Amino acid sequence: MPEGPEIYLTSCYINEVCKNRIFEGSVEKSDVNKNPDIPWNCKYRIFATSRGKELKLSLIHVKNVKKLNILMRFGMTGSFKFTDVDSLPKHSHLRFYTGNKKSPKVLSFVDPRRFGKWEINDKWSSDRSPDPMLEYEDFRKNVLVNLSQSIFNKPICEVLLNQKYFNGIGNYLRAEILYRAKIPPFDEARKVLESLNISEDNAEGDILRLCKTIPLEVVDLHGNKYLEDSQGDFYSWLRCYENKNMNTMKDGNNRTIWFSGEPGSLASRLRDKRKNSTKRNKVTETKNHKKCSRK
Repeated sequence: MPEGPEIYLTSCYINEVCKNRIFEGSVEKSDVNKNPDIPWNCKYRIFATSRGKELKLSLIHVKNVKKLNILMRFGMTGSFKFTDVDSLPKHSHLRFYTGNKKSPKVLSFVDPRRFGKWEINDKWSSDRSPDPMLEYEDFRKNVLVNLSQSIFNKPICEVLLNQKYFNGIGNYLRAEILYRAKIPPFDEARKVLESLNISEDNAEGDILRLCKTIPLEVVDLHGNKYLEDSQGDFYSWLRCYENKNMNTMKDGNNRTIWFSGEPGSLASRLRDKRKNSTKRNKVTETKNHKKCSRK
């Protein structure tokens, strides 16, 4: 799933290819996609902004008489491509056409698995935090003033994926952040964070600061694992994620976390929970087998 840096880079890409271009006509949606139609038909420009894992596409009438905002979430495989109309990408589910009749172009939202979502909305989602890269001070404050919430009882590796507090952080970023901070992934989140101040102390291992600086490193690469022509630099940059020399473990949501050293204080509790669950499943299977045998 694209993470904060990838969504930001996508917004930059859209703004670059749409610069000084006029789009025209209706916005087309594929017949198989269940997201809402976009009621728009005029000459317009396109401008994109990002916030964490969300992207806002603004359609602006050329005479500035009206504007429509489309809030987008990319799901597992969403991306944007700008091509000739004759080279319309496969799995193109939302399409914006230029008004150039001699050389028509199309900006497409491409989503092979169709997990991406969009809606007409001027506002960012209320259940997502400020962007760690672009709204760092608000992001930091939002985490530290909410440490009494029960979510922070969980392992820090799981909390880092909670978009209400860590908007834009995903699986590869959490591994790199915890590795650089030298924090065991299954330490309790509250204990990890409670010593930090809202006003940043610039400590090298400050995990909240790393939530800003590490994504910005990815942005500076101008590449990521979702773009084939730039994967080399990205994989050379990774230190922990998918590194065969690292330890791995499944978190409470059954997602793999890569880490170095000990897993952390809550790891044994998670392992015991899984063992008990396995035992219960075996007992249930045995009882069901006996019932079937009697029949």
